[in-house]
Amino acid sequence: MSSQSAPSGPQHDAVEVILAKRDKGTLTTSQIDWMVDAYTRGAVADEQMSSLLMAILLNGMDRREIADWTGAMIASGERMDFSSLSRPTADKHSTGGVGDKITLPLAPLVAACGVAVPQLSGRGLGHTGGTLDKLESIPGWRAALSNEEMLAQLESVGAVICAAGDGLAPADKKLYALRDVTGTVEAIPLIASSIMSKKIAEGTGALVLDVKVGSGAFMKDVDRARELAEVMVALGTDAGVRTVALLTDMSVPLGLTAGNAIEVAESVEVLAGGGPADVVELTLALAREMLAGAGRDDVDPADRLADGSAMDAWRRMISAQGGDPDAPLPVAREQHVVNAPADGVLARLDALSVGLAAWRLGAGRERKEDPVQAGAGVVWHARPGDEVRAGEPLFTLHTDTPERFERALAALEGGYEVAGAGSAYTPGQLIIDRVG
Repeated sequence: MSSQSAPSGPQHDAVEVILAKRDKGTLTTSQIDWMVDAYTRGAVADEQMSSLLMAILLNGMDRREIADWTGAMIASGERMDFSSLSRPTADKHSTGGVGDKITLPLAPLVAACGVAVPQLSGRGLGHTGGTLDKLESIPGWRAALSNEEMLAQLESVGAVICAAGDGLAPADKKLYALRDVTGTVEAIPLIASSIMSKKIAEGTGALVLDVKVGSGAFMKDVDRARELAEVMVALGTDAGVRTVALLTDMSVPLGLTAGNAIEVAESVEVLAGGGPADVVELTLALAREMLAGAGRDDVDPADRLADGSAMDAWRRMISAQGGDPDAPLPVAREQHVVNAPADGVLARLDALSVGLAAWRLGAGRERKEDPVQAGAGVVWHARPGDEVRAGEPLFTLHTDTPERFERALAALEGGYEVAGAGSAYTPGQLIIDRVG
């Protein structure tokens, strides 16, 4: 990467930029443009960029600096253009959670309502699942599409879920890897610019952000989550993308499954008009926001779930990417059942505990290059507020490698609570707030 020639324009010095932010100064547009470009080309060393990232984490950035940083990352690569499509576009981004399979039913549902969904997704890391890992459990399905294939599928099917190409915000890919190993992942300016640089470069007309809050989310605190949402909505709006954010609860995992193939099966249930109530509620809420952003709020997505057209769009979307929507999904070779310890009410189910258990069973990865097991994961047979009976299944753990059960069970220990029969349970709100 370092073989490219330096761009024309003002030249800066990395140490000068680092010192400015270290001393709580405001970086100029020129400094930001130069630093991001020089780092992407290899002209600024990892240790110098690490130092600047830490200064940003500690001292923050104002709205103009964040917008400039985002713009510099967009400028490092290509921009996609969907203006040739016969329908408007809308996309959704989730900050990640446990059992968060919403993209799978959401994309075909919105497509069935007449809006194209160009969904560039990622893989799971740690306890949060990855959309591409889930879809790759479908026999034959492929994540890698060229820009031409993506555009053709958006026109013919209306929805595509695929991996982002290397040409989209390459600065972000390099910066993200560095943040991961330097303790600077949590800086809100860096999180916001990382997400929004890719979404703006993607070229969607409307964007809905699902900012998760709670134990199973990256953001544990509502105020920090709201701050992140406000920064991202401002970035999108300033770039001409109609952007809104929903703050949604991730203290409890979504639905009844966390894994890859088992989440696909649950998503298909939703598309068939069934599925867990919370998954349906959030899918419809996000669909309505996407349709409103694209100017199609005259369509009720609930009707498209009921009449089967969302399922038809799903089958076309999977088939277009080489998948067989009728093929049996992979099933893990081994299962372990955890029974309810007593009669009563499931009073608590901690999202992080469930996510860690699914990860330890093989559904997730520790490093980007690690493989995942398609059939691994956790099924829970009750949600908070449901009555349970002693000795009946509460969880079923799935894996191909039974030596993983012990550590998965350790993750679940203390992650749930059964209260006495007749105990009152007050459910929390799934959708906490709306920013936009």
